[in-house]
Amino acid sequence: MAFTQVSASSSGARKRDRQENCTPPDIWTVFRALRDARSAFGLKPGHIQTLQALLSFLRPGQGDTVFASNLEICRRIGGVDERTLRRHIDRFVDLGMIARHDSPNRKRYRVSSRNGQVISFGLSLSPLLRRAGEFLNAAAELEEARRDQVFLRKQILVGLAHIDSIEPGSAFAESTRRTIRRKLAVAEYRCLLDQITGHLGQMSTVVDVMITTKLPANDGQIVRHLSKSEKDRKESEGAENDLLPSVQMLTAVCQEATAFAPAALRTWDDIERHAQNLAPMMGIQPGTFHEASRRVGSKRTAAAVFILLQLGTRIRNYAAYFHSVTLGKKVATFRPATILERLSTSTSVHV
Repeated sequence: MAFTQVSASSSGARKRDRQENCTPPDIWTVFRALRDARSAFGLKPGHIQTLQALLSFLRPGQGDTVFASNLEICRRIGGVDERTLRRHIDRFVDLGMIARHDSPNRKRYRVSSRNGQVISFGLSLSPLLRRAGEFLNAAAELEEARRDQVFLRKQILVGLAHIDSIEPGSAFAESTRRTIRRKLAVAEYRCLLDQITGHLGQMSTVVDVMITTKLPANDGQIVRHLSKSEKDRKESEGAENDLLPSVQMLTAVCQEATAFAPAALRTWDDIERHAQNLAPMMGIQPGTFHEASRRVGSKRTAAAVFILLQLGTRIRNYAAYFHSVTLGKKVATFRPATILERLSTSTSVHV
């Protein structure tokens, strides 16, 4: 049985009294953080309900000790039995979140002397408040992990869709889908994504892909003109923007990409930001995307992402094709404006 010791001086008693009578204003923020991070501390929803009931007995300026009886606490929780309440309190005591200060008769109350000395017998929540930073950090880390899990899961689903387009009924895809039915850790999701990337790499054949369609006879001359030497391409770099489509044309033709946009795409800045968000979902690494933007320009890079997504299952490997048309040997022949014109006038595009 533990007792709260009486201070030897009235000044010390008043100091502790001020500390005890100063309930932090963000006590419910601390509670919500612990509620969200309860799994990290081995707590269950029942424990959180008990803690919520205990906190509800605190009043501003009345300290951080709960004086209510077990019966009153059980009623506030919702009618749980007293044995359950004791188990929950014992759990909080074991975790160092609650401290018991029992009176000789096990009653909970506070007594004070005329010179300000105070003794409180009850359930002290001061250990919980002292560890506020720990709970807030734990909740923030769990939220970051949750966001990573959602992001990686979306990437995995995109990869599985690519596998299905190449090999319908793939045993690998079905096995992966069964695995992601349960909640996985971030490391497990990353491992699965690496496996999918490797599997797609094995399934991909030649990356030398070019968009073709039935064109007038003089289109052959256009292709030969666009396939000039690197020297000629650099000399005509000043006219590069003339080969880019307008924002209106890009968004009108590439409806698959615009469908994922959270807001209307009206400027090239909007297009570039949206393409940067879409690229990881398509398996395009951020480093590859930024290198492509540096070499061929951010507008052409963004247009490439939009066009690839519009082609959908006709592209076997988004990442490989993106590398080919922005950093590989198809840089000179990939012209977004020309391709979009073909897409807008042709009902079938073969890859």
